[in-house]
Amino acid sequence: MALHRVNTDDYQQQLDQKVTRLREAYASYTNLAPEVFTSPPSHYRLRAEFKMWQEGGRVDYAMYKQGEYKKPFVIEEFTVGSKRINELMPQVLDAINQSEILRKRLFCTEFLTTLSGDALITLIYHKKLDETWEGEARELQAQLGVPILGRSRKQKIVLDRDYVIEKLDIDGRTYQYKQVEGSFTQPNGEICRAMIQWARSCCEGSAESDMLELYCGNGNFTLPLAEKFRKVLATEISKVSVNAAQENIAANGVENLHILRLSAEEFTQAIDKVRPFRRLKDFDLDSYDFSTVLVDPPRAGLDADTCAMIARFPRILYISCNPETQLENLAELTKTHSIERFAIFDQFPYTDHTESGVLLVRK
Repeated sequence: MALHRVNTDDYQQQLDQKVTRLREAYASYTNLAPEVFTSPPSHYRLRAEFKMWQEGGRVDYAMYKQGEYKKPFVIEEFTVGSKRINELMPQVLDAINQSEILRKRLFCTEFLTTLSGDALITLIYHKKLDETWEGEARELQAQLGVPILGRSRKQKIVLDRDYVIEKLDIDGRTYQYKQVEGSFTQPNGEICRAMIQWARSCCEGSAESDMLELYCGNGNFTLPLAEKFRKVLATEISKVSVNAAQENIAANGVENLHILRLSAEEFTQAIDKVRPFRRLKDFDLDSYDFSTVLVDPPRAGLDADTCAMIARFPRILYISCNPETQLENLAELTKTHSIERFAIFDQFPYTDHTESGVLLVRK
């Protein structure tokens, strides 16, 4: 099946197969039936990156099979992409093909959209971008009514802004997120919302205690979970994401949340007082009464020291984009904790990838 065009009739069957496979994989740690969160069968992906195929004075969107980068598959639609992406694709392509300046040496086009309808387009080149390019790009931006960003080696030209604003309705409240181009955001908006709501449901009855979150990004989970706790402390290593998170805290009026720019490994060293950190000079970690830790790590999962550190918490909320590494971590975490909730989030339909969530409670 070509992922740019999907047969939605196959959706439930492929999801059932993934659920069966994951239930078998997790059977050593839990016999719970997973809570399964389904994706929209089409138009679910909010961001997309297309290579641009140049031939005969024309450029087209293209995809390639792995290892066959000289055999492009030219595409005209992307049904897994959001409706906004599909609206913009032909408009952008037509305009670029009418401008040699915009077309020449363009090798990649990226779209970043939101459930709330915002969009950003990034054009990436194998050439230096000059004032002539900027003039043509500004005309395209005005024509589309969508901000354009230009990139080349050691160049980033922001014509208007380099971010989109997402608005998610979560349990009766709307949360606003600044999502910066090039930084991590959840690709499937509806599944993102389901994950946040599930995580909130796991945190009921925690109003008198505090939460720690590692790998918080731009505050995707942090902001809606903050109202479930007395105080929340979150860490993130990316400076861009931390800055966005600070803006999102202010935009949403959250007052019980503090963000630290630390990696998970550094926070482990800090809380264990292995070494001092200048960023924590005036910060009192001992003032927190943590009952819950939330982790949503990269595909590599948790390192051994971080895994040992979070095992001290009464409750662990572990969301994973890679069940294989989550299972490796569960081999250690289930020595001290039991799984009380188990969820499967179909973030990437029609692929072998999925996301899983577990709530672990100390035995």
